[in-house]
Amino acid sequence: SLDKKVERVLFSLLNIDATQRSPMRFAFNDEQRALQESARKFLENANSVERVLTLMETPTGFDPNVWKQLSAELGWTALTIPEAFGGYGLSHADLTPLMEEMGRSLLCAPFFSTLCLGANALLLGGSPEQKQPYLPSIASGALTATLAWQEPDSPWQQDPIQATVIRDGASFILKGHKAHVVDGHTAGLLIIAARSPNTTGDAGVSLFLVPADTPGLVRTHTPTLDQTRKQATLQLDNVHLPESHLLGPWEDGAKLLTTTRLLAGVALAAEQVGAAERCLDTTVQYAKDRVQFGRPIGSFQAIKHKCADMMVQVESARSAAWYAAWVASHNPSELPTAAAIAQAFCSEALFHCAAESVQIHGGIGFTWEHETHLYFKRAQSSRTLLGTPQHHREHLAREIGL
Repeated sequence: SLDKKVERVLFSLLNIDATQRSPMRFAFNDEQRALQESARKFLENANSVERVLTLMETPTGFDPNVWKQLSAELGWTALTIPEAFGGYGLSHADLTPLMEEMGRSLLCAPFFSTLCLGANALLLGGSPEQKQPYLPSIASGALTATLAWQEPDSPWQQDPIQATVIRDGASFILKGHKAHVVDGHTAGLLIIAARSPNTTGDAGVSLFLVPADTPGLVRTHTPTLDQTRKQATLQLDNVHLPESHLLGPWEDGAKLLTTTRLLAGVALAAEQVGAAERCLDTTVQYAKDRVQFGRPIGSFQAIKHKCADMMVQVESARSAAWYAAWVASHNPSELPTAAAIAQAFCSEALFHCAAESVQIHGGIGFTWEHETHLYFKRAQSSRTLLGTPQHHREHLAREIGL
């Protein structure tokens, strides 16, 4: 099948790159390990399972005090923001340990939407005059942001963008709707994709900086399967914007949108690895503790095989995610291929581990009080958030000429 052919090619690509190109270190350095350890300690208290169950029922979906701690005090939101705008100027690879821990704890906060979607788009396409008002506020945690490109009932690609923009002298008028906007109902800044009338495909697409209080912008929270990551719909009712709010080139924003989504996919893959590893750890511990027929269920061969398969999935996904992060930081020309590999494999790995975790936990795995169902729902939502595994494999097949 095409999926199997792509899978064989992607692993051969990984082997070639690891041996013939500049050295890659498939392990965290001392600073990255320290960041990961401190993040795990913080999130174990600030984002425990009990806190997640509480926060997911709130309208905003996060605790402002925790957000202030992780941004203003710990500096997480400043990690990849350049020093000129109040950040630390670190690489996408340095973000990986943090994303793993956020995935491990199912962090309820607008970090992914702000740093991996909104800030990346602004960094890639913004002029110095556009970056200066927003990036320092993002770095300090005072401003949250997100990216809106998806339309209601449309597949995960650029073609279905139907929201329109009309150029009216030195201003723009946006009309239409957006759906599946991560943290769209709470973000202070929205970057919205729209197209010029009578255009299709990548042609005619532009991105715009839209502050949350812009007249004509109506935001509505949308309940979804995974309430640990809030989504919203947007209504654009003759939203008037000055020319200074055009992000990137006019009618040539498709490349900017694609690159932003690829970088977000690399971060999401690392998050999926952390969540999958958490499923593995809790499942192995349960298999050791749960006694049936006078012996721990982990002693039964069927359970051993399931746990071993989960471990293989986690470690393979970690290799794909770390490689994609290295590419994003050191070899951007390979980003489309590496990001597709990471997204396709890590999405399937998390779904597999979450499903097996539910099965091994048995009846308790279906209860509301247990964390297992939260990871299963996150696995379901994450595997479609930036495109399904099938979509990424098709993209990878085109990239390598299959």
